[in-house]
Amino acid sequence: MASSPDKEPRAGTAPDVALRLIVAGCRADLVKYRAVVATSRRSIGIHQTRVALRRLRAAFSLFRGAVDGPQVRALSAEAKWLAGECAPARDLHVFLTETVSDVPPLVRRVSNRLAAAHLERARAALAGARFTAFDRQLSAFAAKSPVATPPAKSPAPALRLDDFGRGVLETRHRKVIRRAHRLEQLGSERLHRLRIAIKKLRYAATYLRPAFASATFASPAAKAYIEATVRLQGALGALNDRATAAQVVADLALAARPTEDVTQPLKVLAKQAASGGKRRRRRLERAW
Repeated sequence: MASSPDKEPRAGTAPDVALRLIVAGCRADLVKYRAVVATSRRSIGIHQTRVALRRLRAAFSLFRGAVDGPQVRALSAEAKWLAGECAPARDLHVFLTETVSDVPPLVRRVSNRLAAAHLERARAALAGARFTAFDRQLSAFAAKSPVATPPAKSPAPALRLDDFGRGVLETRHRKVIRRAHRLEQLGSERLHRLRIAIKKLRYAATYLRPAFASATFASPAAKAYIEATVRLQGALGALNDRATAAQVVADLALAARPTEDVTQPLKVLAKQAASGGKRRRRRLERAW
């Protein structure tokens, strides 16, 4: 049983149809916020463009067990490339507005120039021929009808989204539990792997929730479960921001002109970004 293109997936929706519905929604967001990036310097454009690309990659990963092939892998790879082209602009904005405070005027001038360069890089990627080809392929994938297969003598029952979803959610939940073993002792690399596992679980639960609309998963406990993954992802993201901050500081040092001595102010900002490790750990443990 397939959903019509204007509806979200249901329990009986085939996984390939569900994926196409999700891809169509992600593409609509991507097109919308790409236009914002092209015409405005507002941070929401880059941020939401990256969110749309991240959701796309999460959807392709989620349904890989049911829908795979060269086209899906190629689309996922292009989404990853585009997200990478937008990442420096977003990382710099987060560093200046969330990670540190009291940025000195000299560093602010350097960061303004660097932000303009990062924005132009993102705009070029989102306006080039490579994006045009990607968008065309994405649109064709979302609009493609399921291919009918000749009936066999004893046809196997079609895979339903709720049956597919149970297995995926169980697998991803168990992986998160394994990754979080001895949480208080995890180093940065293992925390990074845990963050990725929780992010995949969050998207899986969010995308699959409509398939369980009449079951236990539709209860308030489902909302609480998804909100818990959001809190965990945020707590782990705060820890990860320290590693990202080190790269941003290095980029700012390279962007400074010979007459702009930013060595000392950048050391102060780097120290500020690296502080609060214990507080971030406590936040993570509370969320867990």
